[in-house]
Formats: sequence, C-alpha cells, structure tokens
Amino acid sequence: MTHHSTARRTSRQIALVGAATLLAAAACSSSFDDGETEQEESSGPQELSVLIASSGDAETAAVRATVEAYEEESGNTVNLDVAQDMNQQLSQAFAGGNPPDVFYVDSSQFANYAQGGSLYPYGAEIEDVDDFSPALLQSFTRDGELVCLPKDTSALALAVNDTLWEQAGLTEDDYPGTWEELAAVAERLTGDGVTGLVTSSEYQRLGAFMTQAGGWITNADQTEVTADSPENVEALEFVQTLLNDGVMAFATDVDAGWGGEAFGKGQAAMTIEGGWLAGAMEADYPDVDYTVVPMPEGPAGQGTLAYTNCWGVAQDSAHRAAAVDLVRFLTQGDQQIAMGEAFGAIPSRQSAAEEYLAAHPEEAAWGVTGDWVQGPVTVAGFDRVLGQFNTDLQSLRTADVSEILANLQTYGEAALEDNQ
Repeated sequence: MTHHSTARRTSRQIALVGAATLLAAAACSSSFDDGETEQEESSGPQELSVLIASSGDAETAAVRATVEAYEEESGNTVNLDVAQDMNQQLSQAFAGGNPPDVFYVDSSQFANYAQGGSLYPYGAEIEDVDDFSPALLQSFTRDGELVCLPKDTSALALAVNDTLWEQAGLTEDDYPGTWEELAAVAERLTGDGVTGLVTSSEYQRLGAFMTQAGGWITNADQTEVTADSPENVEALEFVQTLLNDGVMAFATDVDAGWGGEAFGKGQAAMTIEGGWLAGAMEADYPDVDYTVVPMPEGPAGQGTLAYTNCWGVAQDSAHRAAAVDLVRFLTQGDQQIAMGEAFGAIPSRQSAAEEYLAAHPEEAAWGVTGDWVQGPVTVAGFDRVLGQFNTDLQSLRTADVSEILANLQTYGEAALEDNQ
C-alpha cells in the first residue's frame, strides 16, 4: 500500500480541514454582482457568483471545469472567485449586504453564519440526501435542519515514512493497531535526529485520541459539553506519556510549521494528517515514499476525526433556486469523483466515495466512514472556546490534563448557554 506520488496530486485540498491558516492572509475585497436581494429571480438565464478557498491551481481548475459544465447544461452564467482569505472576505461580503450566491463554508465558522441568518437552509430540497455521510451531515445541521451539503471529506490517518520504517527493521505487519503498538513503534523509530511521531498540538489532531478512548468535546447532537470526562483524561495522558518518553513531539518542538513539514524533512517517521498531506508531499517532498494507514484503536476501539467544508447558499441571494441547483450539480457523484481525480478530495457522497476509493486504495484510510468517525464541533461561539483549548494543549507535556479539560468544560458550557 505504499503511496507513491502521482502527477494528479500536484495540488491538494489544503483548504479542506480548516487550513485557512495555510492560505495567504491577504485582505482582498471581492466585488459581487448587482446586490439585488429584495426579490428572488426565478426565471430566465441567471448570473451566479461563487467564492471558494482553493488549495492551489488543481482545485481551482477542477471547480472551474465543473461550473463550466453547469453553465452549458443550465444556460446560467457563473462568476467564480478564489478568495485569498476566505473568512475575512466572506464576512466582509455579508457585512456589506452583497454576499456571493454560493460559497465554501468552513466547519469552524458554520454555526456563526447559520446563527446570524446568513445561510439559506436548503437541505430539505435535496432529494437524495441519504447518500451523504451522516457524520458530515451532522456537522452542518442546526436545530434539526440540514443547512448545507458537505462538499467532500478527509479523515485523519497515520502516515508512515517507508524508508525510516524499513531502516528500523519494521514491516507491514508492524503497522500499529493499538495505542500500545503505536508507542512501541514510535520508540523503535526514535533516534538519530528522528522522532517517532510528530503532529501539531491542536485538538484537530490530538482529538482523534479522545474519540479512540470513547470521549469527545460534546455529545452527538452538540447539546451538552462532555469535555471533563475520564475518557478524555485517559486520551490526553496517553499523548502526554508519549511526549515525555521522547517518542512523540509537536511540530513546533522540531522547528516545523506542521506535521507534514516534519514528515517531509525526515524529522518524523510518522505523522497524523488528512488527505491534504498528499498534495504537500507531492509539491515539496516528491521523493519521500510513505504509506497511509488507519489510526490505531484505543480503549474504546476505532476513532478518528473527519473534516470538510459545505456549499453554502446566501439567505439574501437573489438567485436562491438557481444557487441550490448549482449545488446539486457540484455534488453529483460524477462531479465529486472528478474533483477527487483532480486534487484528491474524497467524495462526501457515500456511493461516490466507494467508487473513488476502489480506484485509489492507497487513500482508503483518509476516506473512512462510520459512527466512530467524529465531525468537528459546529456550535456558534465555540471557535473561541476551542482556540483556548488549543492554547492550553501547547503545554500538554507538563500540564495538568484534568485542569485543561475542566477549563474546556467551563468555557464550553458558557458558550452553549449563550446559544440558548
């Protein structure tokens, strides 16, 4: 299952997992069309504006090809704009009363936009919504109503440097299936300037261990904060042990910007990342051979995190019917598979994902589905709570795990209360 880089992955979907941080943070104002929001247009050729956050030329070209196919089929015109700073440009567009008709919505910002009434909830208008991954749909559901469709997905998995693995005398039989096995191989791989496992200190990576222990930040429908639990304590203390044993490090500990950089440079024998890793490896470290395997099971069994954006439609769009029609087209199975072929985005439709992963088995661990695959927290105002959690996790090596989780519980409950 060695993952050899291929030309089609020249640029991958870094934007997928909230990696807006990897995009240039430039204030770039976008002008959208006529600002006509008072009355919805429902007949005749229409002109739609679309704003996306792209990971690079391959993603931009793939989306452009899809909207051109839609133009051909529908007779409508689509103006596609690529954001330099998605959250900033989108919030400016809403504040100015002139939002794009269709746009990427990052899961971390979804609830804030939904709560503010910026998003048109079109989920009930999608006839075959059951074909989409339930975990992803849950991420974009508010008050029991599906607001927008997930555009693709990637779960976290364990990437293994094939050369370092073999040099340590390890084989495919040694890919870790449990926490104990992960700790053992991380120890075998550590030495001579190499750390066994390197990833970021953020909950967006370490949270996978929480799910493997049977814990998470909230309950399934995000109505209750469940941070301060024995399961979460066990998970973070396991990570803490790996850090203190010297067999795991955070990217900042090895002067790397993220786990993928440490992995590409050979400072890390293993890292925890999603499908966006492949694009970075192809672009920056094309000679590194690696294999992607599922995350190890914890005390409660399998667990990982999955990330996505959704296709948002503006509540104030003058072209809502046409905008929803465009989203239907963008999320068709064949279009999602074409996006995958172009830049590695794994389809959010279960039927399309099955077909795509059959053709690309080396990406299977990034495309896992099941009730053990946890979507992000999408509660309004929770982005600030989780920002503080990430700040606390930076000092996990020496911190009191129970105290970190007690703070998360307190701040999280306050954020939920504000939403009542």
